[in-house]
Amino acid sequence: MNSFGAQDVDVVVIGAGQAGLSGAYHLRRAGFEPDRDFVVLDHAPRAGGAWQFRWPSLTYGKVHGMHALPGMELTGADPARPSSEVIGEYFTDYEDAFGLRVHRPVDVSAVREGEGGRLRVETSEGVYATRALLNATGTWDRPFWPRYPGQETFRGRQLHTANYPGPEEFAGQRVVVVGGGASGTQHLMEIADYAAATTWVTRRPPVFREGPFTEEWGRAAVAMVEERVRQGLPPKSVVSVTGLPLNDAIRAARASGVLDRLPMFDRITPSGVAWDDGRVVDADVILWATGFRPVIDHLAPLRLRAPGGGIEIDGTRAVRDERVHLVGYGPSASTIGANRAGRAAVREIRKLLASSLEVR
Repeated sequence: MNSFGAQDVDVVVIGAGQAGLSGAYHLRRAGFEPDRDFVVLDHAPRAGGAWQFRWPSLTYGKVHGMHALPGMELTGADPARPSSEVIGEYFTDYEDAFGLRVHRPVDVSAVREGEGGRLRVETSEGVYATRALLNATGTWDRPFWPRYPGQETFRGRQLHTANYPGPEEFAGQRVVVVGGGASGTQHLMEIADYAAATTWVTRRPPVFREGPFTEEWGRAAVAMVEERVRQGLPPKSVVSVTGLPLNDAIRAARASGVLDRLPMFDRITPSGVAWDDGRVVDADVILWATGFRPVIDHLAPLRLRAPGGGIEIDGTRAVRDERVHLVGYGPSASTIGANRAGRAAVREIRKLLASSLEVR
């Protein structure tokens, strides 16, 4: 504890999802000692990152894009088990195997300029004074709810992917699903077997991609997202660039009419949704599968946002403050991207800390 009432550390890692654990792993490999040289803070009640909050019907076999954490494979998982359980157990084993000592549940309220060139990280368990910050807070805690005229008049239920309970709860109901991403299509295909009727609404026509997602195409998609954050614009998801994979389940849903899409409605009525051309759809439920936004409000005191609304980053480093690295943000939001970003951020943080010691 320093004279300002804060605990001095070299690095604070905020978030213990894929990106945060990757960063913590590479810090350990570089010789940093947990709770002495760095701390990992996570606001969730247990290990598993955002996966622990996923709906029960999202089994591990339905998950696409789960990439193993560095240094330890996920093997022998039952594809019929909920992904929240499988990945939660895997993350728990991973934290134990590498002695990462994650502090939880800990809420970070603000990161601001501190004393002596350090950042002051204010948390529910006290204050840390750190030389570098690895921010891995993801997006799950900030679901995006679009606003439409008449929304407050709707007599039915509105909910978001973030609190989707599984398909059984919609039995016999008329459900409007809003959103053209992977979650929207998954919700529709599940709910259709239980609901009285489903309607799919998206702002833009969905793009279904035939064939495998090659490494070359993946790199190109990540590069497009990376260019946005380099310009200081809010990041888009990688899937918004790649489109949706056209697998057998998607083909069957399209053939049956479940994935017949309507353009975005113009307003919400007490009994459903309506378009200016006179079309109406009655609904008991509106399910917003409209994605998430980065959880970065705690960084606001550092004034990192660019005029475009996002945080301008170079690699993982915030352009406006070299002490701050964002992982799992923008181009590194995928699980494989998060792994690589964790390694890259630690490499840059080591350079920063070495240079600051030389200056002293």
